[in-house]
Amino acid sequence: MCMFGRYTSPMVLDTTYYNKEHKQLFDNFVGKPYTFFEAFKRRGVGSKRMIVDKVSPNLNSILNTVSDLNYANIEMRKEGILIHITKGQRNFTWAIPFYHLVFYKIDGMSIHAQGRFIHFKKSKSFDENKKFLKALIDEKIQFDERYKLPIS
Repeated sequence: MCMFGRYTSPMVLDTTYYNKEHKQLFDNFVGKPYTFFEAFKRRGVGSKRMIVDKVSPNLNSILNTVSDLNYANIEMRKEGILIHITKGQRNFTWAIPFYHLVFYKIDGMSIHAQGRFIHFKKSKSFDENKKFLKALIDEKIQFDERYKLPIS
């Protein structure tokens, strides 16, 4: 575990099995998960699974190498997001704080951060997540507004 309060390097961890240290790292990096009542009030803090179309070369190792579809879902946290990627029977989680997070809407949606990206294919499952994605983008905008530098 990192000596400092915040973990600052790109973080993609194998989360197939529960690990208390991983939980603590995620809590420090992107904030604690929402409580049940907070999640209910927000009408959910997680997406349905979406089809992964492409990833950056430095994320290729966590995707299926055969022609299987790759799936991922997004979990919103108080200070960022967790992207849960499934590779066969293994799970990987990419933690992205809001201050690293960038969205691009090009034939689906891309999430970029920390020199990596993941592109979600525009499909039925993507369309089912539009409300969640709008809420996520709104949360990112609110986060950016809190830390906006004054213009002189």
